[in-house]
Amino acid sequence: MATSAIHRAFTKRTVPFLTSQSLFLSSISRSVSTLVLAEHEGGSIKAPSVSAVAAASFLSKDNSISVLLAGSGPSLQEAAVHAASCHPSVSQVLVADSDKFSHPLAEPWAKLVHLVQQKGGYSHIMAPSGSFGKNILPRAAALLDVSPITDIIEISESNLFVRPIYAGNALCTVRYAGANPCMLTIRSTSFPVPPISADSKSEASISQVDLSTFGEDAVGKSRYVKLTSQETERPDLGNARVVVTGGRALKSAENFKMIEKLAEKLGAAVGATRAAVDAGFVPNDLQVGQTGKIVAPELYMAFGVSGAIQHLAGMRDSKVIVAVNKDADAPIFQVADYGLVGDLFEVIPELLEKMPEKK
Repeated sequence: MATSAIHRAFTKRTVPFLTSQSLFLSSISRSVSTLVLAEHEGGSIKAPSVSAVAAASFLSKDNSISVLLAGSGPSLQEAAVHAASCHPSVSQVLVADSDKFSHPLAEPWAKLVHLVQQKGGYSHIMAPSGSFGKNILPRAAALLDVSPITDIIEISESNLFVRPIYAGNALCTVRYAGANPCMLTIRSTSFPVPPISADSKSEASISQVDLSTFGEDAVGKSRYVKLTSQETERPDLGNARVVVTGGRALKSAENFKMIEKLAEKLGAAVGATRAAVDAGFVPNDLQVGQTGKIVAPELYMAFGVSGAIQHLAGMRDSKVIVAVNKDADAPIFQVADYGLVGDLFEVIPELLEKMPEKK
């Protein structure tokens, strides 16, 4: 009798037992909405932020993507118009217009993200994995009491991501099982933005963020000092098709000008190793590597670069790598598609002499 009763009880059960984690995963897969924190300059959205929008489209086919902009003045409104048409996946642009956001400081931006999340209830919050995203997202995550996942290079599911570890020598698959929102920084070179045809372009709605409850204490203790930038016609290092990089073997800032001349002839961006930056040859915004910029150009040329692990982490995804080094055992040759063992002080002048001027 007891055996029959137990058998009937099990055969009548038609609904599988769901754990709290499986209930969470099923709910997050049903409803996905993403807030992308976007950086803008000169009235347009920066390319890494557009790549973050492209990455958000991989979370779900039914993902509702909102872009958050903050700043003040006419350039903010121009950037909002650009954001509304920068990618067909964008459904809404949120604009926070206030003098408190004249500069992208972490404290006011984090408070803004917290405010927008309370009203919007997004399942995901994304930012590009540059100085902008790395500055803002951790503080915003602390206010929202969640753990961010950084430097994502692949999105498998809405809660399953791949990121590099050990300076890019291994890949780690991470499943997020925490509370909403899931906060991510995206490696922009892993999510290139395909050309958008005129037919696929769409204008998203633009809305103003209500800042009436945004207190004065949101400014925090940090303050903006100044911004320094070099006027150059060379392409941006993070998005260039060709990058020419020099290392410590160039020996001086004067010698490093050979790299700059070669880059001008190729129409390329200039990069540098951490050793060259630390030696004062070039400013640190040209540093390529784990503690610098991550690049993935079609052609990467390295002159006098030994190939330290932290540098390889920033350029190993380049399509074609050409290395010139007088040390035949330099680690850079292990990742190079083409290598030349030679003195860069002889190789570069010869290239400059024989290479035609850029048209």
